[in-house]
Amino acid sequence: MRGNGNGNNDERWVRKKATGVRAWLLLQANGDTEVVEAGKHAIMRRTGLPARDLRILDPLLSYPSTVLGRERAIVINLEHIKAIIIAHEVLLLNSRDPSVTPFVDELRARILRHRHATTSNPKLEMDNPEDGGMKILPFEFVALEACLEAACSVLENEAKTLEQEAHPALDKLTSKISTLNLERVRQIKSRLVAITGRVQKVRDELEHLLDDDEDMAEMYLTDKLVQQQFETSSAEEDHDGDAMDNLLQPDIDEDGTHPEISLEPGGANTSDEDHQNAQHPSSLLRRDSRASTTYSATTKQLDVEELEMLLEAYFVQIDGTLNKLSTLREYVDDTEDYINIMLDDKQNHLLQMGVMLTTATLVVSAFVVVAGIFGMNIKIELFNPDIAGMREFLWTVGGSTAGTIFLYVVAIAWCKHKRLLE
Repeated sequence: MRGNGNGNNDERWVRKKATGVRAWLLLQANGDTEVVEAGKHAIMRRTGLPARDLRILDPLLSYPSTVLGRERAIVINLEHIKAIIIAHEVLLLNSRDPSVTPFVDELRARILRHRHATTSNPKLEMDNPEDGGMKILPFEFVALEACLEAACSVLENEAKTLEQEAHPALDKLTSKISTLNLERVRQIKSRLVAITGRVQKVRDELEHLLDDDEDMAEMYLTDKLVQQQFETSSAEEDHDGDAMDNLLQPDIDEDGTHPEISLEPGGANTSDEDHQNAQHPSSLLRRDSRASTTYSATTKQLDVEELEMLLEAYFVQIDGTLNKLSTLREYVDDTEDYINIMLDDKQNHLLQMGVMLTTATLVVSAFVVVAGIFGMNIKIELFNPDIAGMREFLWTVGGSTAGTIFLYVVAIAWCKHKRLLE
């Protein structure tokens, strides 16, 4: 029985893997959290996203940092955060990752504060921030801000940690060039290049969003949902208004004239206006709809500016992190240049020593020539003990040594004159 149970579990796991079923953490607008297991098609139906957008969140694929605004959802792929934001809920993919747990707690706290603010002061959520109060951000912007803050904070902390490790290692390398210090600096430089690339991708994504107002407008999920509900209710009211128009149309006399309603001064005009409004009750709705549409467009423009300010705040933060990494990269490059200068200086000293030793070998070889000549088996007066003795031998050896030293001094002086030696 146990073996069959394990077999069923393995079969279920293989089936889930084949169909792409993953565990998603669902955070709703009221603060409730729930872990749901859903496949790709279920997520597509729930969020209205195409399959290519879901591939961005696939942990098996390597995609750069991306923030996409779609009709009904916002796709977030920033560092360790892979989420889908809808108008009233957030779907988080890798919620069991230990690095994501603090973000989940922070996001839930922000959602609860947002819910408390909207329930306690519902008027602040309306489009009237000019009366002195602060306008509450929509739900999707609260979640988006949490994602941006978490990603920027992680990158900033990694950059700060790397900077704290880099400066002592570089200073130690400048004081003592060794294999261990060079290896430490090499590892630090590799980490620096990797972090710089990640920060640059996030910065480029934020810059792309700031440069395109249409992409920012796509992120107003709550406004689009409210507008859609308003259009639906307006269509229903127009339909009801047409029905009421048919019911409330006044009777017409046989001669084709309308009955009089009032004989007071101005009564005819009033009756005509009331009759026109009664005949066309939907005209007021259309005027209200046009006014609401104009007000909504103005508010959307202000909201785009508000989202732009939100994105600019984190763009400045990530740009500061990038500048900090650029400064650290310049410090590493300066240290490398200094190390190369020191190595070149040592190499020059070694070359000068090589020149001096080569010159010494050359002049000593002249003395060796003299010794070789005297080593030949020939008969000369210097070898005759009756004519020459120790005194002549010492003069010969001393003269050869003095000549060798003289040649060496001349050679070194010539090299210094030609600036071949310092």
